[in-house]
Amino acid sequence: MTRTRKLHRLLGCLLLLPLFGWALTGAVFFIKPGYKSAFEPLTIKTYPLQQNTIITPGADWQQVKLVKTVLGRHLLVQHNGQWQHLQPEHNTPMALPAETQIRLLLQDAMTSNPERYGHIVDLDGTRARTSTGVNIRLNWNTLSLQQEGKDTRLINGLYRVHYLQWLPSGLLNQGLGLLGLGLLMSMALLGLRLCWRRPTPR
Repeated sequence: MTRTRKLHRLLGCLLLLPLFGWALTGAVFFIKPGYKSAFEPLTIKTYPLQQNTIITPGADWQQVKLVKTVLGRHLLVQHNGQWQHLQPEHNTPMALPAETQIRLLLQDAMTSNPERYGHIVDLDGTRARTSTGVNIRLNWNTLSLQQEGKDTRLINGLYRVHYLQWLPSGLLNQGLGLLGLGLLMSMALLGLRLCWRRPTPR
C-alpha cells in the first residue's frame, strides 16, 4: 500500500466519527422532528382593556405598550433602547411581584399548552420548572417568557455536535472546527491524487 493511500485511510478513520455525527444531525435538522413544540413561543396571556387609560408619555420614550394580564395593567416603555416596566397610573417602576403572583402569571400563560407545560413544581425568582421538565424564565422588564424543555436541550445538543462545538471554550471550538476542515480538505486532496494517479505496472 502506497504512502498516499495509507495517509488517506488514516484521515478517513480520524474523520469517521465527526462525519457520522454531522450526517446524522444534518438529517435531524432537515426533517425537524419535534421542532414545533421544542421552540414554540410561550407568551404572557393578555386580556382586553376594559377602561380608558390616560398615559402621559415621557419625552424620551421610544415605544409604549399598555397590556392587561391576570395581575392587572402593565405599562411597558422603551427608553434608550432598554425596556422598563412601569405602573400606568403614575409612570413609576413596577416592582417584581410576590412569588404567588408570579406563579399565577406563569400558570396562566401555561394554559396555552397544558400538555407540554403541566404545572409549576419549583419557582426561584423569575425561573420556574414544570412537572413536564420544562424550564421557564420570565423577563419582567419586557413581560416576556422563554421556555426550554428536554426536547429543546436535546436539539441544542445536536446543534453543538453538528458544528463541532464539543468543548467549553468558544476559542477551542473554533480551533477544532478549523482542524476538522483542514483534515477533510487534506483527505479530499489525497483522494483526488489517488484518482488521477497512474496505476503502477506489475
